[in-house]
Amino acid sequence: MKIDHIGIAVKDMEASNALFKKLLGIGHYKIEEVASEQVATSFFALGESKIELLQASDPNSPIAKFIEKRGEGIHHIAFEVDDIYAEIQRLENEGFIMINPTPKPGADNKLIAFLHPKSSNGVLIELCQSIQ
Repeated sequence: MKIDHIGIAVKDMEASNALFKKLLGIGHYKIEEVASEQVATSFFALGESKIELLQASDPNSPIAKFIEKRGEGIHHIAFEVDDIYAEIQRLENEGFIMINPTPKPGADNKLIAFLHPKSSNGVLIELCQSIQ
């Protein structure tokens, strides 16, 4: 398991891409729409990890609600796993609450599943596995 990316909720993708380009000294390598999550994403590569900017594509999306409640900022931490199905089962057996007990397609060619923040000290945790 390793940190795959840190997700950051933003209001304005264009302005945030420019800000992170200045901050990191590199441009984003991919912009992708994830219709099922009602979100547009932009990725910046940092060694083995990434920064994922998340902008709501619908005013009722989870990202829009997050920004309305908490403002822009860190939304989640994603851990890459080798077998997402086994990891979900292991975490459920350890008492963690899954938002997604079954993985679903996400951005960056990944299967994803989220743990409920109530079971992880208030931090939204994403599990992700590359789709082969």
